[in-house]
Amino acid sequence: MGWTLVAVLGVISIVAVAAASRRIGVAAPLSLVVVGTVLSFLPAVPHLEVEPDLVLTVVLPPLLYASAVHMPAVDFRRDLKAILRLAVLLVAVTTLCSGYLFAWLLPGLGLAAAFALGAVVSPTDAVAATSIGKRLGLPTRLTTILEGEGLVNDASALVLLGSAVAAMTSTVHLWKVGLDFLASVVVASVIGVVVGLLTVLVRGRLHDTVLNTALSFVVPFLAFLPAEELGASGVLAVVLTGLVSGHLSPRFLRARDRLAEDVNWQTIAFLLESAVFLLMGLQLRTLVDQAEDAGQSVAHAVGIGLLASLLAIAIRMLFVAPLVASLRRDADKAVEFRTRLDDLADRLDSGAELPRRFRKTDPGRLEGRIEHGRNDAEFRINEKFGWRGGLVIAWSGMRGAVTVAAAQSLPADTPYRPQLLLIAFTVAGTTLLLQGLTLPRVIRALGLPGDDEAADRTAFAELYADLSARVADTLTDPALTMPDGTPYDPAVLDQARAWTTARHKRPALGTVADGVDPREQFRELMLTAASAQQDALLTIRTTGTYNSRVLARAQSMIDNELARFQDPEG
Repeated sequence: MGWTLVAVLGVISIVAVAAASRRIGVAAPLSLVVVGTVLSFLPAVPHLEVEPDLVLTVVLPPLLYASAVHMPAVDFRRDLKAILRLAVLLVAVTTLCSGYLFAWLLPGLGLAAAFALGAVVSPTDAVAATSIGKRLGLPTRLTTILEGEGLVNDASALVLLGSAVAAMTSTVHLWKVGLDFLASVVVASVIGVVVGLLTVLVRGRLHDTVLNTALSFVVPFLAFLPAEELGASGVLAVVLTGLVSGHLSPRFLRARDRLAEDVNWQTIAFLLESAVFLLMGLQLRTLVDQAEDAGQSVAHAVGIGLLASLLAIAIRMLFVAPLVASLRRDADKAVEFRTRLDDLADRLDSGAELPRRFRKTDPGRLEGRIEHGRNDAEFRINEKFGWRGGLVIAWSGMRGAVTVAAAQSLPADTPYRPQLLLIAFTVAGTTLLLQGLTLPRVIRALGLPGDDEAADRTAFAELYADLSARVADTLTDPALTMPDGTPYDPAVLDQARAWTTARHKRPALGTVADGVDPREQFRELMLTAASAQQDALLTIRTTGTYNSRVLARAQSMIDNELARFQDPEG
């Protein structure tokens, strides 16, 4: 009864705080941490100590999966270089620098334990930053980079943490850490892709929305558990499974199933995410008491945590400057690359002699590669950002509950362990509140322009015209018949064509001479039309012609059409 009441009160508190946060314009994770911190010091609230495995192995996988499923794979690929620099290289640099700081300020800690704590405080949590950025209209590319970093950097940090903890009890060479990291990435990547592909194929055969959604709840763990068992990064495996699932689901899963799954996963992600930040705040009193009971200075730990926070912020700012410069150079190179592609396309169209390396390539395949390259170049040219976007990325380095949970996974015999936990909490709390509360002002002060909505509307109109043309071709095909081979009634077929053209209210249908239900014919024709649009959209998506925002809007439109006309039993 006690835990049931706690769970009920917890959900009510989360909803109330989230609703109040939206009214006052503050990101809900920030409010939840503050509320949890205040509650932790109330006499009536029991001291709380959360098992780290609960967060790292039970809560983290579904949270990462829910984010990865909604990450457009093409956007992730296009900014993979920036994401990996932030999620891998920056994490490694922060781990080393922070580790040396901890070793210097805590004599007797040892380099291995210092680097372990450095790995704990190195990954950022993109939840607060992206929620603020989306609310204030940040460009999609910036939020994609931040979300991508948040998806991958937990894997990097946890692998480094594992190596540092191993070095606390035995000698670990740097080259072995590198090999272990590489092996972890390769194994996790294979598992993630395979699990994502297989689960989508299996779920595509389940023509039951409830069963499909229920199975989706265990997909993150089907990737996480075998990867961890093989010594690889379960977190990375989950991320790749989510990316693959999200990319393939429009091709294999029914629209009805995807719409239901989306709502359910949004609810689960909201509750888990909010609970993690609330629990983070509730743990502060316990961490303070543990440090005092061990005879260690709370003020000293907080001071070190504040210095580590400043160091982490400074490292990120210094790191982002060359990153932005590199992205701008990529945009400049994209202009030259597009010119070379245009020249190659002209040669291909005119039948002129091609460069030697392209002479044996199939013309159709080469044409597709040219179009793909052009669209990637256009993305880098049109979606580039300068120092203002870089400053937003630099100031979005908030740490979160994963940092606190990872710190609690340090071995029990680690020197200064109570202080280390408090240091980790201080870094997470300081960066989360300092940067999270000031980030909206930074964004407004910079006046960073958001996505070009007018261009998106124009692109959507072009895409919609392409999809409508595909529907018209499908419905005017003389070979179009019902699933059993019976021709459609001409009257119903004419009304279906009119419906898809005008998109007005469904026409009133009477009876036809052959006795076949005209409404069933109409439904099948509408389903055929929507399926034709879906096939066309999947083909267009592979070219990269339209950005993810336009594609998502078109996919939502088609999903609603498919869900409306699909047979619930089929």
